[in-house]
Amino acid sequence: MKIHVVFYSMYGHVFQMAEAVAAGAKEVAGAEVTLFQVAETLPTEVLEKMGAVDAKKAFAHVPVMEPKQLAEADAVIFGTPTRFGNMAAQMRAFLDATGGLWKTGALVGKVGSVFASTATQHGGQETTITSFHTTLLHHGMVIVGVPYTCPGLVNMSEITGGTPYGATTLSKDDGSRMPSENELSIARFQGKHVAEIAAKLAK
Repeated sequence: MKIHVVFYSMYGHVFQMAEAVAAGAKEVAGAEVTLFQVAETLPTEVLEKMGAVDAKKAFAHVPVMEPKQLAEADAVIFGTPTRFGNMAAQMRAFLDATGGLWKTGALVGKVGSVFASTATQHGGQETTITSFHTTLLHHGMVIVGVPYTCPGLVNMSEITGGTPYGATTLSKDDGSRMPSENELSIARFQGKHVAEIAAKLAK
């Protein structure tokens, strides 16, 4: 059973969440989990001005996914930062290149799930994930979120990300806040939950 974790990250927040998602998925027997990033669309000089180059070095070893590779997986868990309540343009460009997969129904019946990050506490975490789901539904994927059996979702002792639609993290507007342990625990839960559902469907 193959689980692909496909992410776009500019400052490393989504990458850290992706690692946690992958770790959770690996807890399920028989799960073969692979991390992928989507291609960058911004030129290096722009990334340098945005202060993103050094952060991106942390996951430079992660292979860039080709859209056709999605068809190899039993489940795909996507991670994206939020841009005004929607997915990042880099992730959108990747998904817009999956028309061939849609035409052949290559992703029908596969599990799809989404996690995200925002700069602020109410910065569009839920709209980013639920609007992402629209694309997955067009591909005929089976959407899996994070049920409330996940303890981290009901943590009221701190400011934290986490939704029933998918794990989330808050980066602060200057990017200085990295994922908290509670947020990472939700991401690990999501990865494991998706892998468990995929294993049941694979039977």
